[in-house]
Amino acid sequence: MKKLLIVDDNDDIRQQLKWGLNQEFQVLLAADGREALQQFKSEKPDVVVLDLGLPPYADSSVEGFRCLDEMLGLNPAAKVIMLTGNNERENALKAMRMGAFDFYAKPPVLSELKVIITRAFHLANIDEQNLRQVSSQSEDGEQWGMVGSCPEMQAVFHTIRKVAGSNAPILITGESGTGKELVAGAIHEASSRNKGPLVAINCGAIPENLLESELFGHEKGAFTGAHAAVRGKLQFAHKGTLFLDEIGELPVNLQVKLLRFLQEGTIQRVGGREEIAIDARTTCATNVDIAKAIEEGRFREDLYYRIGVINIKLPPLRERGDDILLIAENFLRLYCKENKKKTVRFSTAAVAFLKRHNWPGNVRELKNRVQRAVIMCDGASIGPLDLGCDVEPAAMPVPSGDGVSLKAARERMEREMIQQAIERQQGNIMKAAEELGVSRPTLYDLMKKLSIHP
Repeated sequence: MKKLLIVDDNDDIRQQLKWGLNQEFQVLLAADGREALQQFKSEKPDVVVLDLGLPPYADSSVEGFRCLDEMLGLNPAAKVIMLTGNNERENALKAMRMGAFDFYAKPPVLSELKVIITRAFHLANIDEQNLRQVSSQSEDGEQWGMVGSCPEMQAVFHTIRKVAGSNAPILITGESGTGKELVAGAIHEASSRNKGPLVAINCGAIPENLLESELFGHEKGAFTGAHAAVRGKLQFAHKGTLFLDEIGELPVNLQVKLLRFLQEGTIQRVGGREEIAIDARTTCATNVDIAKAIEEGRFREDLYYRIGVINIKLPPLRERGDDILLIAENFLRLYCKENKKKTVRFSTAAVAFLKRHNWPGNVRELKNRVQRAVIMCDGASIGPLDLGCDVEPAAMPVPSGDGVSLKAARERMEREMIQQAIERQQGNIMKAAEELGVSRPTLYDLMKKLSIHP
């Protein structure tokens, strides 16, 4: 049975919750912080119900916050539900910022608290599945620095393995930031040329008047300032791989010279007449619509057929489903280690933002946002604002007038989040449940409790 730890100095509350929940969960009890941390370390529960006011400071939240911080330090994925008083709204919100899963005002109503606990276990199960997916990524994907479990990325890994042993030119297409350079590096690493150099050049980042010399090299005296003969990128790639990024930006006059090299395997430096034999595999990448560029006369059709013997298309991040969370978790671990920060986790609202965001900058944008979030977040939990979201999804307007309880504030927040999710999914309850990170039965229970009609 799933382990649930209940921490409260009130024996009646502990026994009441144990009696009401022990049919579905293995209920563990603790009366103070010391006992709670011992149970947490030895039993490793996925969900904790934690009272803010614990001995020896039962009249304040000091011990509750200390326990929350230590628990999330030991297991950032743990779901901790805080029990608070009706007048402790600021403490409850502080706990959420520190990484608590949710809060509930005392005295607890068993049926209502049970809904929150069930949702917490559901999300803990999803986190565990995601972790298993990360661990079971294909060995090739991990070796090449790529993470992907969606069918499209598995097909990319399969293609890399198949084409790596050939010398055929490869064209990698996809939106900016999808990882085209990583694929080029993976092909080189998996090929028999991996002992040779991988030479990359961005055709769109170098001025046209310098690009020819950069690619093919030049002889002494070829132009003003050419004081010595210089080898180009193609010569440096001899016995290795030349990666031409943004090939769609290559000027038409240089397309002719590149085509000649692909056909004959020789080049002439700028200002030279000697034919220089080059043994290099060519891998190209572009986010340009090549078919449209050919139609508009900006790209030679014969060159396209030379560079695109094999075409690898990378999917945009927004179409990769759960890969978004897998990649985000990967970056999270990387930057926590790099910045020597205690391990943090994504809050429920942050996960919702990661899933909902359109990712126009693809993996590059995700990497940037996670790196920023790790640096900027103060607690154990990363929220949407840390990720650069303009509006905190979980921070719906909360009534601030006198006499408003935490229970009423939380119900209003839940009602607005559920209604907006159902509206975004055009009434599809299954999709709304997925967006909110709960099961469909749980969402129906919440809708019934909050009097929401789809």
